[in-house]
Amino acid sequence: MTRYSMILPALLLLGSLLPLRALQAADAAVPSQVTMINEIIEQGWRDFEIRPAAEADDSTWCRRVYLDVIGRVPDRTELAEFLTSKGKDKRAVLVDTLLHDDKYTEEYASHWSTVWTNILIGQSGGNGRDSMISRAGMQKYLRDSFARNKSYDRIVFDLVTATGSTKPGTDNFNGAVNFLIDKVNEEKGVLATSSTSRIFLGQQVQCTQCHNHPFNQWKQQMFWEFNSFFRQTRSLRRFVDGTRDIDHAELIDEDFAGEANDPDDALVFYELRNGLTRVAYPVFTDGTAIDVSGYVSDVKRRGELGRMMLSSENMDKMGVNRMWSLFLGFGFTKPVDDLGPHNPASHPELLAKLAAEFRKNSYDLKQLITWITLSRPYNLAPVLGSNNEIDDPSIGEMPKFSRFYLRQMSAEQLYQSLVTATDASSQGSYEEQERQRNRWLQQFVVAFGTDEGDEATTFNGSIPQALMLFNGDLTKKAISTSGGSFIDRLSKTGKSPRDRVNDLFIAGLARRPSRNEMTIASKLLIARKGKEKDMLQDMWWAILNSNEFIMQH
Repeated sequence: MTRYSMILPALLLLGSLLPLRALQAADAAVPSQVTMINEIIEQGWRDFEIRPAAEADDSTWCRRVYLDVIGRVPDRTELAEFLTSKGKDKRAVLVDTLLHDDKYTEEYASHWSTVWTNILIGQSGGNGRDSMISRAGMQKYLRDSFARNKSYDRIVFDLVTATGSTKPGTDNFNGAVNFLIDKVNEEKGVLATSSTSRIFLGQQVQCTQCHNHPFNQWKQQMFWEFNSFFRQTRSLRRFVDGTRDIDHAELIDEDFAGEANDPDDALVFYELRNGLTRVAYPVFTDGTAIDVSGYVSDVKRRGELGRMMLSSENMDKMGVNRMWSLFLGFGFTKPVDDLGPHNPASHPELLAKLAAEFRKNSYDLKQLITWITLSRPYNLAPVLGSNNEIDDPSIGEMPKFSRFYLRQMSAEQLYQSLVTATDASSQGSYEEQERQRNRWLQQFVVAFGTDEGDEATTFNGSIPQALMLFNGDLTKKAISTSGGSFIDRLSKTGKSPRDRVNDLFIAGLARRPSRNEMTIASKLLIARKGKEKDMLQDMWWAILNSNEFIMQH
């Protein structure tokens, strides 16, 4: 694919906005893990007789890595600094800067806390008045974890074993509890069972609570054995004094008497499809059993579960598979959180080796991000042609990663990119900026968002999405010509109209306009009777509402 269509036909009047260039970039010195990734991926290309797309040009790649690592497009200064920098290792240097420079720590932590909050509790979790979840609490725990580069295994253990209060500022606050707070009470912890297994182990067990899985090794017995680990845990609502409004909630471990009311032998009953009743005790997926006592003083079941999960290769593979999918658009399996012989990986050797390296390197997420972003498949142009036409996961083919797969920005990435592109980040106090951001996102998620577990990789150009972009308050503010606005400040730079149009394209699309786009700008200036500010507004509206802006490419 060499060019993108516009959101609405009206935008076509302004010309195509995406002639991608595929300039060959210099090879950079990379870690041994990157070499390993490249060798296995390239062998796959040879096996399928695929010629990969050319390497993405520096502008495209720079925009791509900023979006993926810190959640926004680069500003004009950042892009210019990268494009003018020298050295074969400039891409490696930029990745290292985004990951380790204190300048970007806050943005890195904020971006990844948002990504994982949506994975753990969904995009709507904590937004309802009656919800026990504190979205702010979940984000605070994750933001602090990513800012300190807490290891992935430690994060997983915290989320699975945490006790405490959901809400920042309350006694015994522990934001990690927000993952399970609304899952342990519902239907005897069924949701806690399925979510924990799926998100962290890549085992989709939700349907096995009632019967054996028809396609994998999971049996009904295994589901209820895994479920037994959560039966010592309970969520408690805490209300605003004198009301029935939930102020916060607490997650506690307490003695479990079992369904036969004997805590010394705290068993769980479940019913087979033929009506017979069976008994389950806490047993991990690898067959490891723990003490059957329901007394917390004897055994803390979730603590034992957390420790056994950390020993599981499935946790390693699931962590790698998810992170790979977040950067490449597809994981090694589809869905990303369904691992096992019933759902073979596209590159099983690579998945296994990357998982082993992840464990060997202490589950360092920044290391994993470095390996992925410096790998050859991540650096390719998003071009589907005759030489790699079989590499099209959108029609059900297993991904070969012979090109960069186009995908839609998340709502959060889009918001931050609009703010960055219009130089709006410094307008208003931090608190006001956050309030504006949250108001906008709550609206926008309805139109653009997917919830927990969904894998959105394409933009469908729906009417609600288009209207949100065209007529949303943020877009109106972005294209405003009033005093102090982005367009107003740009019009007062003393530059020529051509240079100002050039600045628009760099700010929004990280590239210069094509000859055709510059011609359109000239015609618009005539149509606007020489009113340059109006022409700039028209061009800026078209850029911000183009598929090229909204897509990660």
